[in-house]
Amino acid sequence: MAGSLSVTPTFELQPSSKKATLQSNYLTNFDFLNQYLPDTMEKEFGRYGDRSIGSFLRNMSAEIPSNSDLIKWSEEGRLHTKYINVTSGAAITSDTATLTVADAGITACNFRIGQTVFISANASAVANRAIITAVSGLTFTVAYYEAGGQTFALGAVVTCFVYGSEFKKGANGMQGSLEAETDIFEVSPIIIKDKFAISGSDMAQIGWIEVEGDNGMGYLWYLKSKHETRLRFEDYLEMMMVEHVEAEAGSGAIAVTGDVGNKGSQGLLSSIEERGNVWSGGVPSTLNDFDTVLNRLDKQGAIAENTIFANRTFSLNIDDMLAAQNSYGVGGTSYGLFDNDEQMAINLGFTGFRRGGYDFYKSDWKYLNDATLRGGLVGGVVNGVLVPAGSTNVYDQVLGKNTTRPFLHVRYRETANENRKYKTWLTGSAGGAQTSDLDAMEVHFLSERALCTLGANNFFIFK
Repeated sequence: MAGSLSVTPTFELQPSSKKATLQSNYLTNFDFLNQYLPDTMEKEFGRYGDRSIGSFLRNMSAEIPSNSDLIKWSEEGRLHTKYINVTSGAAITSDTATLTVADAGITACNFRIGQTVFISANASAVANRAIITAVSGLTFTVAYYEAGGQTFALGAVVTCFVYGSEFKKGANGMQGSLEAETDIFEVSPIIIKDKFAISGSDMAQIGWIEVEGDNGMGYLWYLKSKHETRLRFEDYLEMMMVEHVEAEAGSGAIAVTGDVGNKGSQGLLSSIEERGNVWSGGVPSTLNDFDTVLNRLDKQGAIAENTIFANRTFSLNIDDMLAAQNSYGVGGTSYGLFDNDEQMAINLGFTGFRRGGYDFYKSDWKYLNDATLRGGLVGGVVNGVLVPAGSTNVYDQVLGKNTTRPFLHVRYRETANENRKYKTWLTGSAGGAQTSDLDAMEVHFLSERALCTLGANNFFIFK
């Protein structure tokens, strides 16, 4: 049988000695080995800048090891006692009176016979000084030093505090003594976990990309997602210490069983709302507003240096408030110190100010501005937090002694054989791991920690 030659295609491609589009050398479909390869940028562009929000606790707290499921500490109580809801059973001009303490949480009056008290009416500008002659339960009896006797009416609400004592010659000493007032607080560490996984097959497919590495710029192969998992986990470590709350009795979290943690732990915001100072209804925007904050701080620890971590709205309000103090700045931009150089870039912001003996430093808190976190919320908005600088003395129940600590510190679990501050390990059968028959590499992250907010009465939260 004679052979035959197909006439399709009608010609074979023949290279040409000249760069010309001839019928014999023209390619209409070229999917592979194309000399015009795409010009791929090897560096990934960070369109959202530094996406991590972890910085607050890194700068404002200390990290201290702990080896218990419960962390307890005590804080000193007030040195002096003041009752603000007291009523007298005597009429105006009486030389003696029996007064009853009705302050919330008070079960017995700790005034003592022989002490001298200052008594001031809450609703008027009248006051008395008196000596205590008897104390029983929630009542105490006084004799007034003024000849005109009691200056306020029967049943009027007054404030009382002790300012000293007086005894006759040859009299016995003070009856009874006062024990130091302390408050005991406690938190429980919580376990935080995350994981990154990649199959062994994907690990064998080479593909490099330049990213912001662990120690700056660097190239990653298949571990791009591992890198982001680590950054995300480190943000979680901070956000848990800031946001978390204790699970309340009867809550759904308490009822959950299994591997899900259900006890919770008190974070920074919860601590301030429970034991600190809360500014509601916006942010302080005038000097009078900050004077209110000062007056409150005077009644607490009177810590002279404080840092305000603010969102964008609060930060700009502070800038505008300080700018308005320059009488030449109305309608212009003359506030601040500069040489009026037309080439200069005007600084329209402030980093801090002093008022009434207090120094306030201002810092933007990225967590409150981040669009994927607290930025842009309508409900539950936190505009900023005022954190006292310096350190305080507390009695550590574990160490059994007084110790100096910053107002914020993170306690993480650690013993001689186990450090759970920041653990990471590999499992699987790929990427160097040989712990199971899983054809993948899993990178695990774990930390067990809690935040101790010491002296929360010196903190402010602005909502």
